[in-house]
Amino acid sequence: MQFKISEAGVKFGTSGVRGLVTDLTDRVCYGFAKAFWQACGEGEVVVVGHDLRPSSPEITQAVIAALSAEGLRVIYVGALATPAIAYYAATFNAPAVVVTGSHIPFDRNGIKFYNAKGEIGKREEQAIATATVDVPEAISLKALPAIDAGAEQAYLARYLDFFGSDLCDGLRVAIYQHSSVARDLIAKLFEQMGAEVIALGRTEQFVPIDTEAVRAEDRKQAKVWAKEGDFDLLVSTDGDADRPLIGDERGDFLRGDIVGVLTAYFLGADTVVTPVSSNTALEKSNWFKETLRTQIGSPYVIAGMEQAEGVVAGFEANGGFLLGSDLSINGNLLSALPTRDAILPMLAIIALAIQHETPVSRLTKLLPARFTASDRIPEIPTAWSQELLAKLNAGDVHFSSLVEGEQSGIQTVDQTDGYRVTFTSGNVVHLRPSGNAPELRCYAESDNESTAEALCAGTLNCVAELYKSSI
Repeated sequence: MQFKISEAGVKFGTSGVRGLVTDLTDRVCYGFAKAFWQACGEGEVVVVGHDLRPSSPEITQAVIAALSAEGLRVIYVGALATPAIAYYAATFNAPAVVVTGSHIPFDRNGIKFYNAKGEIGKREEQAIATATVDVPEAISLKALPAIDAGAEQAYLARYLDFFGSDLCDGLRVAIYQHSSVARDLIAKLFEQMGAEVIALGRTEQFVPIDTEAVRAEDRKQAKVWAKEGDFDLLVSTDGDADRPLIGDERGDFLRGDIVGVLTAYFLGADTVVTPVSSNTALEKSNWFKETLRTQIGSPYVIAGMEQAEGVVAGFEANGGFLLGSDLSINGNLLSALPTRDAILPMLAIIALAIQHETPVSRLTKLLPARFTASDRIPEIPTAWSQELLAKLNAGDVHFSSLVEGEQSGIQTVDQTDGYRVTFTSGNVVHLRPSGNAPELRCYAESDNESTAEALCAGTLNCVAELYKSSI
C-alpha cells in the first residue's frame, strides 16, 4: 500500500532524519529507506551500519528489509562509526545508510543517507521528504546479517597509512569511552600508533554526548581524570563518532571550531568552509586563502565545499571535520572524505603538537585570542523558538533585552541561520533553534573566555524567563 513520507511524523534535521523512537516504526523506517533508494539509489550494492542506541538494531532491520526488497546486495558492517561506514561505501562507489541519532537523547533516533559521492544534500532530502512509496501491509524483519569486518579495517588503514604507525610513540592517550560506537576502534587505532591507552567512563547505557555543548559533569570529570592520571590527550566522540571531543593534558576540552581551524591549518587547506556559528578565529588567523560561511548543517558545508578550489576542508562548531579533496603530506596520501569525521582532528592535533614541540594545551596560542561559549535550553518547542526569531526580526522584541552584561550597541545582524548579533565591542551572541531536537541553542563569542561564558548563560537565562512567562 502507498505511504507518503510527508505524513511519516518524522523529518530531516540538520543532518539526516530525526525523531522519537516511538515514531520511527518499522513502516516509517522501511518507507524512508525505499524513498531514499527511489530518489538517490544507483548500482546494486549498499552499505548499512548503526550506532549503539538500544533502538538502532530494529530500525536497521527495517532499513535492510526495504533495501533487500529492491534486489540490492546489502553489506552490513554492524555497529561502527558513521565516517567509517561512509568511507567504506566510497571504496565500493556505493551508497550507504547509517542508523543513528548522533548526540540527541536516547529516546530519539535517526537515519543518515549517503549516495556514492557522500552525504546527500538538501535537494536529495527534499526528494525523499516529498516521495510516495509502496510499503507492504506486513513487514517481515529478519535477523541482521553477518558483519563485514572490512569497513573497520579500511578505516584504520586510512589513518595508519597517512600518519604512520609511530605517530603516538611515547604518548599516553585517555579515551572517554561512554557509549560511543567507536570506543573500541579508537583504542585499537591509538594502540597501533604506539600510544599507551587509558580507557575511562565506559557504559552500556547510552550517554547523549553533545560536543558542541559539553555537559558540566563531563567537564568536571575530565579535570578529575587529569588530576588522577598522567595523560597527554583526552579524546572522545558523540554517539556515532562523527564529532570529536578533545581535551588537553590538563583535562580542558578544546572548542570544536578551534579544533577545526587547527586541523585545517595542519593539513594545509587553501579554502575552509564552516557554518556561521563557528569561531571567527578562522578569519582572524589569516592562515587560509579563502573562507566561506554557510547555514548550520553538514549538507550546507558540503555544498559550499563543492564550489571551492584548491585543498578544501570544512568543519562545524561541533568539531566534525570534512575533507573535500585529496591531499598529500610528506608523500603520504589522504583521500577526500566529505562527511563529518572525529578521528582526523584527533590525530591532526597530536601531529600539530609534535610539529610545534608543545603540549596540546598551548596549541590555541597559535591563534588570536577568541573564545566561544555555547549551551542550550532543552525541551523548548521549536515553533516557539522560531516565533521568537520572527519577533526579533520584526522589532517586537529587542535583542538587547535578552543579553545580560553587554553595554555596547549592535553593529551587525546576521540571519544566515538563526539570529546572530555582533556588538560594537566585538562580542557576538547567536540564537538558533536546533534542527534535531526541541532545543534553543546559544553561541556567544568574545576576546575574553569568562565574558563569552557570561553572555551565553545570561542570554539563555533571559530567554528561559521569557519562555516561562509565555506559557
